[in-house]
Amino acid sequence: MRPKQHTTTREGDLFRARLDQIINMKHELVQLAGKLDWGWIDGEIAPLYSTQGRPGIETRFVIGLLLLKHIYGLSDEGVCDRWVSDPYFQYFTGEEFFQHAFPHERSDLSHWRKRLGAKLELLLAESLRVAHASGALRSQDLARVTVDTTVQPKNVTFPTDAKLLHAAIKGLNRLARKHGVRLRQSYLRVAKRAAMMAGRYAHAKQFNRHRRQLRILRTRLGRLIRDIRRKIAGQADLEAVFEWPLVRANQIRSQQQRQRGWKLYSFHAPEVECIGKGKARAPYEFGVKVSIVTTNARAPGGQFVLHAKALPGNPYDGHTLGLIIEETQKLTGRTIERAYVDKGYRGHGAPEPQQVFISGQKRGVFGIIKRELRRRSAIEPVIGHMKDDGHLGRCYLKGRAGDAANAVLSSVGYNFRLVLAWLRALLTRVLIVLLGPFLAQPALNRTS
Repeated sequence: MRPKQHTTTREGDLFRARLDQIINMKHELVQLAGKLDWGWIDGEIAPLYSTQGRPGIETRFVIGLLLLKHIYGLSDEGVCDRWVSDPYFQYFTGEEFFQHAFPHERSDLSHWRKRLGAKLELLLAESLRVAHASGALRSQDLARVTVDTTVQPKNVTFPTDAKLLHAAIKGLNRLARKHGVRLRQSYLRVAKRAAMMAGRYAHAKQFNRHRRQLRILRTRLGRLIRDIRRKIAGQADLEAVFEWPLVRANQIRSQQQRQRGWKLYSFHAPEVECIGKGKARAPYEFGVKVSIVTTNARAPGGQFVLHAKALPGNPYDGHTLGLIIEETQKLTGRTIERAYVDKGYRGHGAPEPQQVFISGQKRGVFGIIKRELRRRSAIEPVIGHMKDDGHLGRCYLKGRAGDAANAVLSSVGYNFRLVLAWLRALLTRVLIVLLGPFLAQPALNRTS
């Protein structure tokens, strides 16, 4: 059921401290809370609720927690722990009095991310609206954009054959214990030693011994798969539970290191893809490709992210450009006049190709277009900040839905960090103007 509307009493309490009496009301988080249109966000989320059941958690509380998590680069547990001790966090999420305990469960953040789904883009739109309303972003900055792709790594280890085979054995044993399937032998001790020795032999370049340990792992995994299939035969409920884990285990057992085509790179996260971006420090990265759109010129408040989207399946960059430009225009409400991309977008299918300029292009590049094309590489530090200061550097959320949510929320957190820095700078300028005569007075007295 839809949660109740957020209200404030403006009344005091003998036993509790009002937050507006113990915090600095000119703090940037307080200003940002006042600029966000919480009513509009609540109205957009309202269709996601049913008409029956108990009321849900207040929209401002959970949305505020999600924003704070990605603004400050915290985990779900970290933002909940900091909320208890930080009065500014409590004010931002709509609390009126200081609270000494977290009023909800940490898992509510996970449930809300699943509930919002595609609606998370409204937070990105709201971040751009707040930036525009505060003067950090101008309408003309939305007309010329830079588009690039990067890799959002998943929280998986480097997928060697030995690690994958060992993970499949452990995963099947864990699932069998959970559902009460009694195995003839678990092979956990043997598999652990074989995986450890395979890594040691590979490091020592003793590849015959290394391959022997891989054969041991493959043999034990095959025995485990056949044993589970015998034990669950004829039990429809268990067959449904073990169907996909057994398919993944069979794939891991049969695939080879240098084979062509689709491969599994993680037993618990089958959506992980191997993406090569040509970097010397990381020839291959394991995760999902993400498209990022930023302003080409630096707006007064910085270079804002206008659109972010996960691209599962590792598509060719050029084939995604038309859809990305269309979605960016829909999100910002402004027609894109020029888009600047790197050489990975050659052969793109944009609807108006004359508006797309590729790095290294000579024909039609002169004057202001040449200067703007040189600024194309300014998107790289933006991606770097999203990875280092936010959560784009490693996705801990589950499945493809988690990849999509993490990409959008990382962009929202980056935009709001720029807005907070802009509000902080504005406050500093105001204080300098107000206190300037008083700060200069002692110097005048000394000279007189």
